[in-house]
Amino acid sequence: MYDKKLIVEILQNIAWSLDQIVKRFQTIESSDDFLKDDLGLEKLDSICMQLINIGEALKQIDKLTDAKLFINYPDVDWKKAKGMRDIITHHYFDIDAETVYVVCSERIPDMREVIKKILKDLENNKYNRS
Repeated sequence: MYDKKLIVEILQNIAWSLDQIVKRFQTIESSDDFLKDDLGLEKLDSICMQLINIGEALKQIDKLTDAKLFINYPDVDWKKAKGMRDIITHHYFDIDAETVYVVCSERIPDMREVIKKILKDLENNKYNRS
């Protein structure tokens, strides 16, 4: 059994971080936009910070649920999402702007929808946990 209220709170934090990424990514049209000036670098930095937050929160949820929640939502590659956090955190100077661009443009919208679905499922008591 896991604390549903805590899981919901963590998922809401993930949703907020995803919204921040979407907002900050709006003006980015290519990976070069991250590197062309200080504003682009600031966006890259702030998006990477949110990716770290998301990866850490996903790991926390796995720990709290014995890795049993996300297996019900295979549309997101949760392992890669958590791995992104590790890469950014431990190899920050090796971050590839193209990879961050692809994640933001192709993966974040899907994850955002899945996180909303998980929150809705928990709200509707799909999982009978405490």
